[in-house]
Amino acid sequence: MAKKVLVVEDSAVMRSLVTSSLEELMDVETVEACNGLEAFKALPRDRFDLIVLDLNMPEINGWEVLRFVKQSELYKNIPVIIVSTDHGDANMEKGLSLGASFYFIKPVEMERLKETAWHCLN
Repeated sequence: MAKKVLVVEDSAVMRSLVTSSLEELMDVETVEACNGLEAFKALPRDRFDLIVLDLNMPEINGWEVLRFVKQSELYKNIPVIIVSTDHGDANMEKGLSLGASFYFIKPVEMERLKETAWHCLN
């Protein structure tokens, strides 16, 4: 059975790059959301095995999505990989303390992201 990954990213180019890279992994199906509001709509529709999350997005930002996911009994065990332009140790520490499994700064090497996603999914 294919693993499901929710890719939450407002940049269509980056979303497409992440999605196509992750789909190179065997048995991975991706669902795309262009902001936090779309992520909130997608979460109850499926059972996700991983979330790849941008932080700076319109409507509802990634920090709010991360807080919601990690405080929810239904979703708290889903690993979250943050991929963001937010540099600095403070942002990384905040993301990890809120429950993210990994924090990558853009531009991220797709091979590293794929390896990390594979680790989270297995």
